[in-house]
Amino acid sequence: MTINTTVREAGFLPASRIASIGVSEILKIGARASAMKRDGKPVIILGAGEPDFDTPDHIKQAAWEAIQRGETKYTALDGSPDLKKAIREKFQRENDLAYELDEITVGTGAKQILFNAMMATINPGDEVIIPTPYWTSYSDIVQICEGRPVLIACDASSGFRLTAEKLEAAITPKTRWVLLNSPSNPSGAAYSAADYRPLLDVLLRHPHVWLLVDDMYEHIVYDDFRFVTPAQLEPRLKARTLTVNGVSKAYAMTGWRIGYAGGPRPLIKAMAVVQSQATSCPSSVSQAASVAALNGPQDFLKERTASFKRRRDLVVNGLNAIDGLDCRVPEGAFYTFSGCAGMLGKVTPDGKRIETDTDFCAYLLDDAHVAVVPGSAFGLSPYFRISYATSETELKEALQRIASACTRLS
Repeated sequence: MTINTTVREAGFLPASRIASIGVSEILKIGARASAMKRDGKPVIILGAGEPDFDTPDHIKQAAWEAIQRGETKYTALDGSPDLKKAIREKFQRENDLAYELDEITVGTGAKQILFNAMMATINPGDEVIIPTPYWTSYSDIVQICEGRPVLIACDASSGFRLTAEKLEAAITPKTRWVLLNSPSNPSGAAYSAADYRPLLDVLLRHPHVWLLVDDMYEHIVYDDFRFVTPAQLEPRLKARTLTVNGVSKAYAMTGWRIGYAGGPRPLIKAMAVVQSQATSCPSSVSQAASVAALNGPQDFLKERTASFKRRRDLVVNGLNAIDGLDCRVPEGAFYTFSGCAGMLGKVTPDGKRIETDTDFCAYLLDDAHVAVVPGSAFGLSPYFRISYATSETELKEALQRIASACTRLS
């Protein structure tokens, strides 16, 4: 049900910019699974997009000390000087990118950074190229800003990565942005330097197209994969690239709501105009905590990534052992994106035919009490996403239930 339908029933007419945007499928599945748990059903929810680790103690301590110092007032509009300095040092240290403080912006989560960028640059009808599968907010943000999402299907055969040929074919005079996410939510796929190079060459031939890269899962990569970001690889594109990141995933700070980006000064200035009329500055205490995150010890990142890798291997191996499922090994993040084409056309024990990945996921929730998210929610079917940011005990139990439920299909 879309927002349009819901509010019309109450006699309220929504703005056309949100009329076609529905409630997130992820949220709906999570709400239903939570309701089942409240009713006493042993549901395992594998849909959460956040680490199961706690925020490190030194970061929490920095927040407490900031409160004690009285740092509870408004800060500069798009980030305190201390946090911008920490971000500048992070970009230089980890990504070989040099930004001045007025080329850095801080928002209330990376989602606000994305929204600010689109709102500040998109005119009605402008196009944004988004490879699928994609994080669901990408497309909705573009639509709210009255742009047109151009969704390019990138399935397992291409490693869930956009190819130069598909990018070239999608670019038109109306193309404003290309939006890339590496490592990816939902697929876990990541772009190496060799994967990026052909795409960057295409963009060099189209100077009217800007590049937005979402590097949120930068520190969660496996198997000696070397993370790189496009502006680092191709300095000629830096003047039209917005490099987005944040503290949510690597530092387990989802609730602190701090995202940031580096980009060309005119864009950052325009984004500040949008933010000034939306939220103004992010939380002062969260900013102080983020300074500690970026400037403090980083050794725990390897330990946590090693834990995620063990869980990744457990889930990939478990899914690939089930006839009808096909799970690619992701390079990063904490998701698997498994093909379920082999389950389509089968019939459940109560006589329902599985026609889509949504049907398959509904069956797993009803029959196995395991909540996963269909690929259709991310713009690509027939797949389903599992978040393995939960305990190995729960993952093993969930895999056993999924396997058992699949054997009951005929």
